[in-house]
Amino acid sequence: MKYIKFFNQIDINDVSLVGGKNASLGEMYSSLGSLGVKVPNGFATTSEAYWLLIEENNLKDKIKAILSDLDISDIKSLEKKGSKIRKLILNAKLPLILENEIKKSYKTLSKEYKTKAIDVAVRSSGTAEDLPDASFAGQQDTFLNINNEKAFLEAVKKCFASLFNNRAISYRQSRGYDHLKVALSVGVQKMVRSDESSSGIMFTIDTESGSQNLIMINSIYGLGENIVGGKVIPDEFFVFKPTLKKGISTILKKQLGSKAKKMIYSGKKLDKTKNISITKKEQNSFSLSDEEIITLASYGLKIEEHYSKLSGIYQAMDIEWAKDAKSGELFIVQARPETVQSKKEKYILQNYNLLVKEDERKTILTGQAIGDKIGAGVVKIITKLSDSHIFKEGDILVADTTDPDWEPLMKKAAAVITNKGGRTCHAAIVAREIGVPAIVGCINATKLLKDGDKVTVSCAGGENGYVYKGILKYKIQKIDIDNLQEPKTKLFMNVGDPHKAFLFAKLPNQGVGLARMEFIINNFIKAHPMALFDIYNGKKVEDEKEIKNFIKGYKDPKSFFIEKLSQGIGMIGAAFYPKPVIVRTSDFKSNEYKNMPGGKAYEQDEENPMIGFRGASRYYSKEYQKAFEWECEALKKVRDEMGLTNVKIMLPFVRTPVEGQKVIKIMNKKGLVQGKNSLEIYAMCEIPSNVIFADEFLKVFDGYSIGSNDLTQLTLGVDRDSALIAHIFDERNKAVTRMIAMVIEQCKKQNKYIGICGQAPSDYPEITRFLVQNGIDSISLNPDSLLKMRQVVVELENSKNS
Repeated sequence: MKYIKFFNQIDINDVSLVGGKNASLGEMYSSLGSLGVKVPNGFATTSEAYWLLIEENNLKDKIKAILSDLDISDIKSLEKKGSKIRKLILNAKLPLILENEIKKSYKTLSKEYKTKAIDVAVRSSGTAEDLPDASFAGQQDTFLNINNEKAFLEAVKKCFASLFNNRAISYRQSRGYDHLKVALSVGVQKMVRSDESSSGIMFTIDTESGSQNLIMINSIYGLGENIVGGKVIPDEFFVFKPTLKKGISTILKKQLGSKAKKMIYSGKKLDKTKNISITKKEQNSFSLSDEEIITLASYGLKIEEHYSKLSGIYQAMDIEWAKDAKSGELFIVQARPETVQSKKEKYILQNYNLLVKEDERKTILTGQAIGDKIGAGVVKIITKLSDSHIFKEGDILVADTTDPDWEPLMKKAAAVITNKGGRTCHAAIVAREIGVPAIVGCINATKLLKDGDKVTVSCAGGENGYVYKGILKYKIQKIDIDNLQEPKTKLFMNVGDPHKAFLFAKLPNQGVGLARMEFIINNFIKAHPMALFDIYNGKKVEDEKEIKNFIKGYKDPKSFFIEKLSQGIGMIGAAFYPKPVIVRTSDFKSNEYKNMPGGKAYEQDEENPMIGFRGASRYYSKEYQKAFEWECEALKKVRDEMGLTNVKIMLPFVRTPVEGQKVIKIMNKKGLVQGKNSLEIYAMCEIPSNVIFADEFLKVFDGYSIGSNDLTQLTLGVDRDSALIAHIFDERNKAVTRMIAMVIEQCKKQNKYIGICGQAPSDYPEITRFLVQNGIDSISLNPDSLLKMRQVVVELENSKNS
């Protein structure tokens, strides 16, 4: 056939013939099947078929005339011109030879799958689409569940016409593509019956931090158009590539999306699909099993490796997948190069930082952050694209959802906020490409915000985006991290929030000196651990309804606690892998535990919680030991099952060596043994007894990390929560620095690790210099102090050597 090619006849070199999407499908169908990657068969019309349609119907000059005075900033004019061209193509007659070849190919495909009229997806594939430098994501149309000849031929013409969708015209014009030199191929592919199962999108790169070590999967029930169109909030999963390559299944994140509806076959002749609400049970369940997550991730890895080999450079991929309800198999239905993160300058970091203190900001709403920028302006709620004339350059675009037709409007926005959508919807993809901060999945943005509101949209805080009241000041800092001198003293970071770990890991660092487990418990688990333990054992607890809401999607409270905690720890461990990550076991005080859901029944009122029931004494007590054992199980899972052996463990507030021995005995019973699988267990050095009795403590532990906050408090006898004596609290006090010097000397004498993770070196350059001069192994700093203190360390080390 002259104008049709089946997938086994095309490969990635045929972009000019069948477009980027179809060339990629042919490449995968032909080359990756032997590696276990499943791609449904199909065929494509060639670009010559498109030009034949244009020539036989004398459309070229007419299209050229309509586009002669094109101004894509005039959205109404753009809509009129696009509509005129689409009508020309829809009213054109398909050339007879092309029509016959299409019918013949459809019959051949139907015969292969042993049916008279196979149900197919009919997709557009532009010859300038899905290239490494431009995604063109969602620019042309797709038609699903087409299963008769008449509807099939109509869908083919609609695909040809969609080359001149408003969004496609705008996209090509803004990127310098000649409209009359870009052709369109129509891809026809066997439908995967995901309407009765699940489907979604997978990126082989973290779309926000740009980390090449992550595979991100978004998943929903039903056909995948809802996820692409941003109609629902999907489930989200992260898989760690380096361990996956070693055959270890490391799922770093499982986040339940609301998945409020699903698209299914309608059974009607005209509208082939329809949306229906899903059950509460489906909403509260993950749409993929752990095994399916890993299967998809392994497909993604194979696809990425194949395309990287073809291009000769690393090539991250943007992949669409679907699960067939009848066979239970997972299929890849599209793959294209990722075009945003993989093209960023590797050694230039651009940091956006709000200049207003956190406690002075008023949060209106939150959602999923797209990008890492900040935008501020006046709110304009747009319910339909025809209202776009009221939208001014620099406004904040607020909508229920957006689709690729809104791209010209999004270009004018200072930021975009939507009720619906996830990280892989078209709104998110377009926002990344044009560099506009966006927050998606806010649920009620169009209710909480009003036209004319002045707001600041911040995506600079990691995974979560925040909409703040008013126009807040912020700064943009560009950092060139290429050719930085590596200091001899290891510079670690203090990282509490797993959501920010991969962003922080881009900074020049040598690991993590403090990852606070209590932060993860507070933000990922939320309930008092002993309340979860009692629910697991069939007991009634206070706030039970609220707590059970937290554990949706998990088998029981124990699996919820261990999985969520291991995912939070694992996210930090993976972000910095293979550099060391020191995780401190939970260090809440009784008053902090009490405020958690279910907490009142398990905590007593203490006069001074700061020196009360906290740290090691809690772990071996009958009141908390069972929960600590769960913490140990989570840590063992991170190291042994997830393969993150770079994670080390640190115990807080160990008052005596005997306490340390008691806790380590419990850890040993749970499989955490010093030296096994390179495990090291440290203690916080934050009590005067830790310094005075260091020789005995260091027989129990592999090293120390100095907690300068508590050590200052307890050395000077100052309650750091008391405003009345706050002026006395000073880590630079000579009594404190003498304590620090003494413990560094003791650790050096016994050849044990000694670092510091307290606040002092982040605040005071003189403390940083003092620590380096005394030979400390590592200094763990807050991320915002890292570069400044790095310079202090390098200058001091260079002066010592000169």
